[in-house]
Amino acid sequence: MQYKNEKTLQLIKEFGKTLKNQRETHTKKSQTLFAYEYELDSGNLSRIENGKIDPKLTMLWRIAEALGIPLSELIKALEDNLGKDFHITEQ
Repeated sequence: MQYKNEKTLQLIKEFGKTLKNQRETHTKKSQTLFAYEYELDSGNLSRIENGKIDPKLTMLWRIAEALGIPLSELIKALEDNLGKDFHITEQ
């Protein structure tokens, strides 16, 4: 596994929480049903929502399409959850 610093891990975990919230809000479907209906790997979806892996851009795009929202809306929700003071690099 590639080394990830604390801020990167925080970002990955917060994205997982954001994604889970968006899935529950927009689809009201279980993780398993959501993955099945949109031909997503349920194991990967679980690891993403639990902050265990850093998803690829193509996976993010597919998830946003499955949610019926633009990818930018998913990223905006993440930014809102992290707050204005979050920076991945030192300022």
